[in-house]
Amino acid sequence: MKLKWESISMFQQNTFLIKLVSASLITCLAFRFLIFRFSQFSPVQVSVNGNSDPQISPPSVILSDNEDIIPGDIEVEKCDLFTGKWIKDPLGPIYTNKTCGIVVDGHQNCITNGRPDSGFLYWKWKPNDCSLPRFDPKRFLQLMRNKSWALIGDSISRNHVESLLCMLSTVEKPAEVYHDENYRSKRWHFPSYNFTISNIWSPFLVQAAIFEDSNGVSSAAVQLHLDKLDNTWTDLFPSLDYAIISSGEWFLKTAVYHENANTVGCHGCPESSNMTDLGFDYAYNTSLRYVMNFIAKSKTKGMIFFRTSIPDHFEDGEWHNGGTCKKTEPVSEEEVEMKVLNRILRDVEISQFERVVMEMGQESGNLKLLDFAGMLLTRPDGHPGAYREFRPFDKDKNAKVQNDCLHWCLPGPIDYLNDVILEIIVSDRTGK
Repeated sequence: MKLKWESISMFQQNTFLIKLVSASLITCLAFRFLIFRFSQFSPVQVSVNGNSDPQISPPSVILSDNEDIIPGDIEVEKCDLFTGKWIKDPLGPIYTNKTCGIVVDGHQNCITNGRPDSGFLYWKWKPNDCSLPRFDPKRFLQLMRNKSWALIGDSISRNHVESLLCMLSTVEKPAEVYHDENYRSKRWHFPSYNFTISNIWSPFLVQAAIFEDSNGVSSAAVQLHLDKLDNTWTDLFPSLDYAIISSGEWFLKTAVYHENANTVGCHGCPESSNMTDLGFDYAYNTSLRYVMNFIAKSKTKGMIFFRTSIPDHFEDGEWHNGGTCKKTEPVSEEEVEMKVLNRILRDVEISQFERVVMEMGQESGNLKLLDFAGMLLTRPDGHPGAYREFRPFDKDKNAKVQNDCLHWCLPGPIDYLNDVILEIIVSDRTGK
């Protein structure tokens, strides 16, 4: 009986020691985890006035630990990357106005131009049914070794390519190796990766005679050849490994339409004209048909993205008559509605894309749709607004200035297009 009692006593002592050691280990690991988590949330340095980089703290709201946990019954490869919401992100952008390694269009340098708020920088895109990895510029460059890219379209394409270059510049600064006479088409090269990115100016994707000054003021109607593609991009197209093609907004301009070398109608026809007003949707639909047919027949082995047009957020007017965009946070889908003109453009785009995919059948695998319209519709806070020029209110706080509610601040929401695109490329390569 004594032996049995001593054995029990010894067992209890051993159990106590095991519990004590386990508790110490757990406490130590928890402390190290908290230190690690805290070290990840370093605030972003943002240039406020172009002369210094004051430290701007992120919002106090921190992501919950399970924001990016994938539900157990979700198949990630079937996730819709374009349907989701914007959630708070204390990490902020991966670059600043000063760390971007290229010369960015000054109209998009919102913080340098004096925009007083920085909360718009601390949001990230979260698809509903899966996690979206943060853009990894080094991984992107490694995947693009010995490859060539082109972003083809209007000033939104330029906005996008500058966003991508700023993100990649955190790994290596690219060299500008080409520009056209008006500096609208450019090409950059990353020497360590033998990787090139081109920005090709072709706002209509078809041949156009444009009579417009640097401020966007037209002296005459655009002469648009709906059935003749712009060889500025078609000549380069066969050599590309990746391309993002887009258009849209420019078709809203007053224009005269030509097909088969004949004038067939116009949009915004003068009252004295005998031409038929066919509407911009007719011209866009006809032009995109030729664009999509060219892509289908090109037999390119590259991956071709067609991006839908991006909605603007002008309120109480438009670009030319005093429209503004003063919101400083994202909005929900219930709080915003796409404008009729933007909806018409997108409907034409989706229709032509679906048509050519159906006609191509299995050969359409390398043609991808980038439908960012819904994703960016809920970010009215991401535009330069009044800060498209350098510190516009320094001399007069009540100055009347041109607002930009179409293009996107850099850094800003347009950066997250690159998160989605990289994920599509990675998923395609891994066969997901």
